[in-house]
Amino acid sequence: MPVKEDLLRSLPGYAARKGRFDVVNLPARRYLMIDGHGDPNTSPAYADALATLYPVAYRLKFLSRAAGQDYRVMPLEALWWADDLAAFTAARDKSAWKWTVLNLVPDWIVGEQVEQALAGVRDAGKAPVPERLRVESFTEGMAVQTLHVGSYDDEGPVLERLHHEVIPAHGLRLTGRHHEIYLNDARRTAPQRLRTILRQPVVG
Repeated sequence: MPVKEDLLRSLPGYAARKGRFDVVNLPARRYLMIDGHGDPNTSPAYADALATLYPVAYRLKFLSRAAGQDYRVMPLEALWWADDLAAFTAARDKSAWKWTVLNLVPDWIVGEQVEQALAGVRDAGKAPVPERLRVESFTEGMAVQTLHVGSYDDEGPVLERLHHEVIPAHGLRLTGRHHEIYLNDARRTAPQRLRTILRQPVVG
């Protein structure tokens, strides 16, 4: 049986500490991606995106294991943005949010395996919106990140500090889209115990 690689531990950028803001430089990575907009708590589009992303991610894992290289499926990630940045920090107006949900594809996975995984999920009727899924390389570059522990709804003050204190203090400015990495399964974790990496791309 192949050794199961833990990419969460081996790849840079997936470790953060509460109360500490780290500057990281991240290489290009490939992800399964689905775009949408609206409140993630109530939007059918968001639920459909996750219900498509996860089956494809796990089928990819099984194909990789069969080929001799096993790994742990990476946690859900998402890019978030809005026309008004205050929708994330002060107002927290989730109806105005736009998003791209992500799941990392290991470097050794080839395009044929992605197509095979997607076709298998589609044929099994387990992907509500397979036509919306794509695989794309994403280069984040320099970013500042921290760990938030607690409810997603309590992120606002941390983001205010990140955007208006920490990043300017480093002589940097915001660019790109707010990035979150969900280290827990929200369906099985109490809100106060949720661990989320909050990441903001920056330029000097």
